[in-house]
Amino acid sequence: MMGIEQKLKDPLAEITQRIVATYGECGAIHHLGHSPLPSYREVVDILADLREILYPGYGRRQNLHLSNVSYHVGDLIDGLHDRLSQQIARAFQYDCQTDDRETELKTKAQAIVIRFLETIPELRRIIAEDVQAAYDGDPAAKSHDEIVFCYPGLAAVSVYRLAHELHRLEVPLIPRMMTEYAHGKTGIDIHPGATIGQRFFIDHGTGVVIGETTEIGCDVKLYQGVTLGALSFPRDEQTGQIVRDAKRHPTIEDGVVIYANATILGGETVIGHHSVIGSSAWLTRSIAPFTTVTTENPRLRYRAGNDGVSDSEYLTRLNYQI
Repeated sequence: MMGIEQKLKDPLAEITQRIVATYGECGAIHHLGHSPLPSYREVVDILADLREILYPGYGRRQNLHLSNVSYHVGDLIDGLHDRLSQQIARAFQYDCQTDDRETELKTKAQAIVIRFLETIPELRRIIAEDVQAAYDGDPAAKSHDEIVFCYPGLAAVSVYRLAHELHRLEVPLIPRMMTEYAHGKTGIDIHPGATIGQRFFIDHGTGVVIGETTEIGCDVKLYQGVTLGALSFPRDEQTGQIVRDAKRHPTIEDGVVIYANATILGGETVIGHHSVIGSSAWLTRSIAPFTTVTTENPRLRYRAGNDGVSDSEYLTRLNYQI
């Protein structure tokens, strides 16, 4: 019996050794022998608590009212201070690649958490305007409650606004973890470094991409599939490495509407205020305010029947143009 067990274990031991051998070869995709990284699960749990604070009564705790909400929020804030401080300290240790300043980094993290939590009252005012913009901009919306519960655009923008504050406070890694979690849940990819003004609404939302150096004004509305991206990345002439601090993404001024699947690229591209960008437009240069940009109507062909040929033969004969 022991012989059979040993034969079963030997292949597994060999596989284990072969896997471990790659850890010395592929050093870019492991984190061994260093201080702990921020916990993805803990960051997601922190986001859930922050949502409870942003939107009390919509989540885990029901029957909240003004006479008891202080106790609920106070308990959440107390826990967030400790848990978020720990994750931010880990992020700083990772960024510094050292454990020598552990106490100093923990103190720094605690101070940042206080500054971050102080922004929440203003964030709630801004997010309340985002909700109103969604209600005003979508005739299908029946109530503000429906928007809070059901609209992926609001969910992604809410996480972005939290992550942007941490990004502004120069917290490494964690803001990206937050927005990528929202990306996975909603299909909306907003870099925490982007700057987005008030009353921002993403309708439907799936496939929206907003790059790191994008600047968006107030009262802007996007539809699904919009990309605010970069052109080819500039590289350092000496090292050949990508230049990471340049403005690579467009500026969208106040009151702009961008319809589905439009693509706007480049750090020097400015979309003037109160312009309208039509579906599937491709822009790499600036446009003046109050401009409407559309693609030419595609040429469509219709047929009443198949003229006695099979569908596959008909499609082979058909030479349609778009």
